[in-house]
Amino acid sequence: MNVIGKLPFVIATRLSQQIRNMSLVRSLAFVNNQWVPASSGETFEVTNPANGQVLGQVPDMDVDDTEQAVNVAFEAFKTWEHTTAKERSVLLRKWYNLLEDNKDEIARIMTAESGKPLSEAAGEVAYANGFIDWFSEEARRIPGEIVASPTQTKEMMMIRRPIGVAALITPWNFPAAMITRKAGAALAAGCTCVIKPAEDTPLTALAMADLAAKAGIPKGVINVVTCSRKKAAEVGRVLCTSPQVAGLSFTGSTNVGKLLYEQCASTVKRVSLELGGNAPYIVFESADLEAAVKGTIACKFRNCGQTCVSANRLFIQESIFDQFVAKLEEAVKGLKVGDGAAAGVTQGPLINDAQATKVKQLVEDAVKKGAKVHLGDVDHSMRVFNEEIFGPVAVCIPFKNEEEVLAIANSTRSGLAGYFYSNNLSQIWRVAKRLEVGMVGINEGLLSAPEAAFGGIKESGIGREGSHYGIEEYSYIKYLCFGHD
Repeated sequence: MNVIGKLPFVIATRLSQQIRNMSLVRSLAFVNNQWVPASSGETFEVTNPANGQVLGQVPDMDVDDTEQAVNVAFEAFKTWEHTTAKERSVLLRKWYNLLEDNKDEIARIMTAESGKPLSEAAGEVAYANGFIDWFSEEARRIPGEIVASPTQTKEMMMIRRPIGVAALITPWNFPAAMITRKAGAALAAGCTCVIKPAEDTPLTALAMADLAAKAGIPKGVINVVTCSRKKAAEVGRVLCTSPQVAGLSFTGSTNVGKLLYEQCASTVKRVSLELGGNAPYIVFESADLEAAVKGTIACKFRNCGQTCVSANRLFIQESIFDQFVAKLEEAVKGLKVGDGAAAGVTQGPLINDAQATKVKQLVEDAVKKGAKVHLGDVDHSMRVFNEEIFGPVAVCIPFKNEEEVLAIANSTRSGLAGYFYSNNLSQIWRVAKRLEVGMVGINEGLLSAPEAAFGGIKESGIGREGSHYGIEEYSYIKYLCFGHD
């Protein structure tokens, strides 16, 4: 059981009792606007990572269940694709309004199953709802194009059409936002969805599906298939290989993403992958150190370090290294570890035993190779330097100059996000362009927003989510050529 220190067990127990009586807590999967069990009758437990207490059980669905959900979505698409942009916009707005009305309950469910502090869960719910808000408006702004014809007898036009059924495989670290960022864009474009949430956090997904149905989104347009870790591979394979699925969007590890990418090749699906990162966080000597430390706390320790854009390697210029580390130590001492439901807690538990073990092993590997806990000296041979940590471990590395730090920062196959702090305007432009990542935070540790294009390069993914580019992942260009006299 993954317990950090002496957690307030009574508080966690009370929350667990509460969620069983919440109106949005569901113990069945959601297919064709119906609450359904697995055809086998099998279930799996959802637990509170703070204390291991069982919150409830949900269906452990298999290949047959998944194929049924895909069939439902495929049939629903035949009608949904012909709805007007205004109709889809109105329904998304209604869904957004219900998500807002129930934001506190969704946050409590999320805290119970993911462990993140309640204030942080509330922040994620607001962020997640923002995507439905955004895409309810973007649904009416999907452009086409009229092209000047090269002849007198033709008129040429390009329009966008929905790709079809979209399979959405979402992670546990942002159980609400990763659904709305994908589903909001897919529905706005005119696609239907089959969502497979992470086995650690299915309750948030089911609560959101409940509200989608109450908003009037037609049956079969949104479906949620739940399954345990042992059945995840077979369920994922169906979503990747089914000819009725037109596209797959996945957020998760690079290794799993590569496997899904390979499986999707058999049917040449549209693929959107948001994979692992190894984000550099650079502090130059001209930086405002107070702002850089504050940004580090937000970027490194949000969700207990379990984010794909978390600062993974902190590079500090030699002249300010000791000063920065001292300030960071003091800031870290102000973090409060415990059950996410307890007042004042800023760091909840890691999601499960496997994640806790991985982080522990990374730290032990670094210590064996010469690092010192707290102030540590880190070199390139350490796993903690080369692998995505996904935990509350800040790796601080000194550097001499800009050229050196850029070479080190870019020496990885990951390229999701990068951050740097500097007050040198010329340096800001140089470094922003030369960092080999898809997103750059400049004097800023939090860069995600519904209006921004989220995604990486190299082995950190394909495609973009959020912004008006997000809809492009779920639509294709159709060229229309009109002949006339």
